Amino acid sequence: MKDLTFWTILAVFEEIFGRGLFWAMVVAAVLVTLAYIYVLIRDHSISWRKFLLAQLSMPFGAVAAVWFVLAVTNSRLSNLGGPVDVIVFLGIAAAGAVGTAILVYTAQSLFLRRPPSA
Repeated sequence: MKDLTFWTILAVFEEIFGRGLFWAMVVAAVLVTLAYIYVLIRDHSISWRKFLLAQLSMPFGAVAAVWFVLAVTNSRLSNLGGPVDVIVFLGIAAAGAVGTAILVYTAQSLFLRRPPSA
């Protein structure tokens, strides 16, 4: 792997997760992002109560992301080989935490609407 290009990274992710699962995750991420943008535009502000609940879900998202990657790649934590592997897993945990917070905030805004004030 002499050159690190976008297409190389794309091929590596398709190889790790499988083509179908990888593209399903990409589509899910795009849909959640679009829904989040829609909620922000619709509400014209951030609800701090929803934001706090979304932040409380972040540790669960971090653990779920690491568990998901370990399950899909058929690996174990004992297979970590060095500092780079730990950095990659910390990145996976961070991405899972942020993604879960965005998902929870968006789901609360779309599905748990409070009744209008009189």
